[in-house]
Amino acid sequence: MFIVPPEPSTALAPEPSGPPDDENSGGSTEVFDVRKFGAIGDGVTDDTNAFKMAWDTACQVNSSSTIYVPNGFSFMIQSTIFTGPCQGGLVFQIDGTLMPPDGPEEWPKNNSKRQWLVFYRVNQMSLQGGGAIDGRGQKWWDLPCKPHKGINATTLPGPCDSPVAISFFMSSNLTVQGLKVKDSPQFHFRFDGCQNVHVESLHITAPALSPNTDGIHIANTNGVQIYNSVISNGDDCVSIGSGCYDVDIRNLTCGPGHGISIGSLGNHNSKACVHNVTVRDSVIKVSDNGVRIKTWQGGSGAVSGIMFGNIHMISVRNPIIIDQFYCLTKDCLNQTSAVYVSDILYEGIKGTYDTRSPPMHFGCSDSVPCTNITLSDIELLPAQGDIVLDPFCWNAYGELETLAIPPVYCLREGVPRSILDNKDMDHC
Repeated sequence: MFIVPPEPSTALAPEPSGPPDDENSGGSTEVFDVRKFGAIGDGVTDDTNAFKMAWDTACQVNSSSTIYVPNGFSFMIQSTIFTGPCQGGLVFQIDGTLMPPDGPEEWPKNNSKRQWLVFYRVNQMSLQGGGAIDGRGQKWWDLPCKPHKGINATTLPGPCDSPVAISFFMSSNLTVQGLKVKDSPQFHFRFDGCQNVHVESLHITAPALSPNTDGIHIANTNGVQIYNSVISNGDDCVSIGSGCYDVDIRNLTCGPGHGISIGSLGNHNSKACVHNVTVRDSVIKVSDNGVRIKTWQGGSGAVSGIMFGNIHMISVRNPIIIDQFYCLTKDCLNQTSAVYVSDILYEGIKGTYDTRSPPMHFGCSDSVPCTNITLSDIELLPAQGDIVLDPFCWNAYGELETLAIPPVYCLREGVPRSILDNKDMDHC
């Protein structure tokens, strides 16, 4: 659970310093070098207080300000909350390397193990630079409670909280740009309760078997642009949770991983709403899924106005999938309510699929069918061999605007009576 932090400190701090002249912005921005606040940058010394002082000082400047993390240094920082709102726009310029303590044993017992660096209630901030954020996740992934996928796969009871690397809560007008981020213990980035988020030219990496290492997770967030980035990890490249709308994802290279997902939605019989999401001009490779919508039985709400366009698949299992029977165990009960999935367009989805699964899977709720699924210019061929698998449909309604490869005969036409008679179906 996220804990609301106290207001920023007003303690006296050093005068602003700055990076070399060629990195300054013409003198109109005050620059605060974290070394001037006592940061050492040897990768061992705890530099948390220096970063907090630099933040509090920059945050109180009425005009634009920059916190500068210089190249050639590695700064170890404990779990920290950077609190706004600030007086003016703020740039967090990372040209060096940031890292947390190395694993759960080194994590202070009084610090939250669910989050590392948190930005709370900030407005007009840019987190940017040519530097790196190293989440040092290996020791967290090796906890006995984590899903191990080796020969003797085991999952054992025990403490399992693992920190999200970078979190933004209740913040607006954000830019995250240019950084290399790797090996987060859990999600690499999380945006929750945010507005107007622009992500550009990120490079996010983690091993293919690292658990729950989503590249970018958004929830209750709108006005999102994720452009020109590369993500490979052990989970979804991008996961879109409930409460998200007006999301545009472009020119993303995704994989290995679990693809790009809307959901999971409707867990614990919750209401979930997602609409107006576009994913286009992207590549998904060697992934467990391509573009996926996943919901739990028993939920409510709606997913609508979704467009997946011009996406190239390379040896992807489940390139196109709607799964309304999502379940992490084998004992989920059948339930009659479900998140309503409608108005989904797949256009220009081409490439190859892993033949362990069909190239298209539309598994819709028994009681709440998927409607208005549109397929146009679909061409998916087996990555190996020449056996073409048939698409799978269950209670899915829609149409083909063009012939598809492989042919799709299983979509039902029209709109089912159960949807026409239920006036409250789409109540988001």
